[in-house]
Amino acid sequence: MQFNLADLFELVADAVPERSALVAGDRSLTYAELDERATRFAHHLRASGVEIGDWVGIHAYNRAEWMEAMLGCFKARVVPINVNYRYVADELRYLFDNADLTAIVYEAEFGPLIESIAAELPKLRHFVRLDDGTGTTDGLGAVDYETALEGASSDRAALGERSPDDLYVLYTGGTTGMPKGVMWRQEDIFFAAMGGGNYGGAPISTPAEITANIGAAPACSLALAPLMHGNAQWTAFVTLFGGNKLALWASRRFEADGIWDFIDAEGINTISLVGDAMARPLVDALARRAAPTTLFALVSGGAILSPAIKQEMQERLPNVMVLDSFGASETGANGSVDTTGSGPRFRMNEWTTVIDDDFRQAAPGEVGMLARRGHVPLGYWKDEAKTAATFVEVDGVRWAIPGDKAVIEDDGSISVLGRGSQCINSGGEKIFPEEVEAALKSWKERRWIDVPALKA
Repeated sequence: MQFNLADLFELVADAVPERSALVAGDRSLTYAELDERATRFAHHLRASGVEIGDWVGIHAYNRAEWMEAMLGCFKARVVPINVNYRYVADELRYLFDNADLTAIVYEAEFGPLIESIAAELPKLRHFVRLDDGTGTTDGLGAVDYETALEGASSDRAALGERSPDDLYVLYTGGTTGMPKGVMWRQEDIFFAAMGGGNYGGAPISTPAEITANIGAAPACSLALAPLMHGNAQWTAFVTLFGGNKLALWASRRFEADGIWDFIDAEGINTISLVGDAMARPLVDALARRAAPTTLFALVSGGAILSPAIKQEMQERLPNVMVLDSFGASETGANGSVDTTGSGPRFRMNEWTTVIDDDFRQAAPGEVGMLARRGHVPLGYWKDEAKTAATFVEVDGVRWAIPGDKAVIEDDGSISVLGRGSQCINSGGEKIFPEEVEAALKSWKERRWIDVPALKA
């Protein structure tokens, strides 16, 4: 059995080649078109000297080429690396050097910034520039993306066999310090965060089964976050592995009314977003327009919705499920959570629990560390100490312990309290900043909702 992300995508593309796969701005691609363009990019990388196992950065806003390049990297058995488009020179220098990038795909706008640090990065030797309409030029000697594809082969078989051990790497900023590269085997991330070929149901047991779960009537899912964020990447692959249509918000501005217009125009059924920062302007815009008729689910991942925002969203979208998903770059998706209390709470399962200081399951009511076993990352790139502290093997079982304090409730659910490193000790009582934040958000949002003068 070979659970490789490129192999799995190709199975879906072959099953529904003419079905719409992706829409981003004014670009729309079928599965066959997305597959072919990704294959051409893979061949371009190989022809340009990028070798199996090399790491390739993608430095761009949301656009169709982001997904093409990512899939193309997987097809070529190289590792796509998410680059935060807000990074300044020092941050980019650190990331490019830490990731040992050998190639970079970038929007023309970022060319001068990359050029300013390129001389300090001897391993970075190949540059592919995306036309972004800005007319920005640089001296990197880059090849135009479309030119690269036009001159490349579309022969999938020539790329050779792949492995479930091929890497998926997600750079995460975390709460402190410079970004860290979380390394996953592709088979593990597929099951831990990408739906396992049957999102919401039992995971598939063989790769060929992925096509059996393709629905007769495809849904359309909007990944509202930037693709440089794990939330959007995981949403993208859940969508594509189900044979559904992925919609990307391709504007460089977060325009709530424009997003609702896009949802109406594309008949979007589900939205994936990140917390209140995205939900607040969206819910405000709903006060002055009709609710979309095709939407049936809105899911926040990467940041929990505050209770007041969630309540208002549910009031303005009475026929839509509004859900929170809990997870981390180090654990994948842990499932939907209940946020009606002081903090997130979700059901314990065979893979996720709370462990004590001796790495045994904590007793109900005992504060311990949230932990996941099974499909977990290999570790952090170039950080053995952090890897040893976060990924711990006990009695032959490997646990991912990202640092969240949690407690098992009497009903078997898990309440997440917050990061242990940020815990405040007040007179012997443990206070977690997340609990304070949740309470303040709830109070502030209720005041904002209830007092007309504040709205004005």
